[in-house]
Amino acid sequence: MRKKLFVMQLKYAGIPEDAYHFLPEHERELLIEKEGRFFLKPEERKKIKVVLTGGVYDVLHIGHVVTLNEAKEYGDVLVVAVAKDEHIRKKGREPVHSQEYRKIMVESLKAVDIALEGFDDPKKMLEFVQPNVIVYGYDQSEFLKPEGVEIIKLEKKIDDSIFKTGKILDRLGI
Repeated sequence: MRKKLFVMQLKYAGIPEDAYHFLPEHERELLIEKEGRFFLKPEERKKIKVVLTGGVYDVLHIGHVVTLNEAKEYGDVLVVAVAKDEHIRKKGREPVHSQEYRKIMVESLKAVDIALEGFDDPKKMLEFVQPNVIVYGYDQSEFLKPEGVEIIKLEKKIDDSIFKTGKILDRLGI
């Protein structure tokens, strides 16, 4: 129940009043109103462990699935930040799929509770999600280490001579 409310809170940047009124009374009691939107009360939010991870996910492959499944093991709610198209371009290539497409694909995975479009400033994502844990994949740099947030660096990897987005694109001639 808290998990569902927290995901709604993230999806809509606060649960809108029209949705709030359709919630059962026992769920409404867990929420507090701020500027016309509803959020979990701080004492209720503390009862769930939120994990944040992120990536590009341009060509979804088994390495992504394994990483996200493992990340989910560190908490109750897995939030995945999907990088902006501009981020891919800064790395020297054109995205194969749009950010919206990648977000939908990632969110369809069983382990993922919600996928969010990345922000220009990753610190804004931290403020928005307020994670308890940040999980980095084996090939990611630990660029955010906020105080009070547990940092997990995954070590498990699938054969990255085959299952890396760049390698897949090379094999496809893209």
